Amino acid sequence: MRVSQLEAIVASGGRIALWGWGREGRAAYGVLRGRQSTAAGAASAGADATLPLTLFCNEGEAAEARALADPALSIETDASAERLGAFDVVVKSPGISPYGPEAVAAAARGTRFIGGTAIWFAEHPEARTLCVTGTKGKSTTSALLAHLLRSAGLRTALAGNIGMPLLELVDGQAEAWVVELSSYQTRDVAGSGTRPGVAVVTNLFPEHLDWHGSEERYVADKLALVTEAAPRIAVLNAADNRLAALDGQLPSSTLRWFGRADGWHLRDDALYRGAEHVLDTRGLPLPGRHNRGNLCAVLAALDAFGLDAAALAPHAASFQPLPHRLQVLGTCEGTTWVNDSISTTPHATLAALDLYRERRVALLVGGHDRGVDWSEFAAAMARQAPAVVVTMGRNGARIRDLLAPVAAAGAFQLLEAEDLERAVALASDALGGEGVMLLSPGAPSFGQYRDYTQRGRHFAALGGFDPAAISDIPGIGIA
Repeated sequence: MRVSQLEAIVASGGRIALWGWGREGRAAYGVLRGRQSTAAGAASAGADATLPLTLFCNEGEAAEARALADPALSIETDASAERLGAFDVVVKSPGISPYGPEAVAAAARGTRFIGGTAIWFAEHPEARTLCVTGTKGKSTTSALLAHLLRSAGLRTALAGNIGMPLLELVDGQAEAWVVELSSYQTRDVAGSGTRPGVAVVTNLFPEHLDWHGSEERYVADKLALVTEAAPRIAVLNAADNRLAALDGQLPSSTLRWFGRADGWHLRDDALYRGAEHVLDTRGLPLPGRHNRGNLCAVLAALDAFGLDAAALAPHAASFQPLPHRLQVLGTCEGTTWVNDSISTTPHATLAALDLYRERRVALLVGGHDRGVDWSEFAAAMARQAPAVVVTMGRNGARIRDLLAPVAAAGAFQLLEAEDLERAVALASDALGGEGVMLLSPGAPSFGQYRDYTQRGRHFAALGGFDPAAISDIPGIGIA
């Protein structure tokens, strides 16, 4: 839905609301106020605005919004079904689930819920887009893709779930748009009426079950990028069973595969395109085999975009790794500290452990409980476990109960902590100044921390490292 369509709804007597006042909400507000939606633009918008809007937000956000002194902005803190149902369109922030009872009841009354991503795609039907989603690896894949596109000399935008809402770049000009999409945003693309040029799906594991309501809905929402948005070219991971099952099921899209012998794939540390050896991946700033698999996804996407991916592949050597993703902070008193705070699924934690399988590791796991099944993780601990596992957070006790029988057999030392600070102290004592202190929680940070970045910075501080030195994600925006 374009901004002009929203304006037309109001002109005909309809009502528009915003729901959520995070960065996405502020970006949508700025665009609906008719100016480029930067954080500064949203903060300065106000008195001259004419489009009447209602903002639903919490008490803390309401104070910030009132400071705008926008006479055409009404602010409410009760996002009930009755109030939401009084609006024709609600522009919703991604973190708010459309499957909650209030949203479902309002939708039944005729309210349409959209996100800023849908507005951007409707406003840019001719943009050359490369959309990236997947349970894990989407940020690294997106950033690496943007890096190699820029290495090819293309003016490239990097935005979306990676840290910059697309609407902050609504007036931007780029030759290629790399858009990272969470499972909260993929249906926005499908509902925008605009087909992505290239859509990449890295993998699928259960996640965000509290937002989606079930694993089946999570998978369906995630796959909407390829099953409903009908990209011109879909780039899929052949090694993922759910994705492999889509072979022949996407009649509106050309399929390109990575992770199999006729496409981009790995043989040990060697990178191949079909039968063609391209380069040795040892020494690339991509820790872990899963990250080199992300490189395969990127190169397949570049081929799909019409570039010579083999010629661009060596530029991966100059890629700057993203923070909070298997980030080696340094060594303190004989212990190597590794910050993998981005890890929010048990599968991601297993990938981190695989990288350090030859080292003595103290693993810190647990956080917000999304109802994800940890039984596969527990089974893996019976086969190859770290020296120490310390559970923490809201789901820490549940994880500990699953691991207790395995630990009792002598596979590893199992400890329990009430928070990250205590977990670090217990792990330090257990390691005794030798090994790897690995924060790879396998769970979100909600409850104790604002986000995984704040959690990672706290971890760095506990190790005596400068939290400010943990950089923001490089390359976001247009360059």
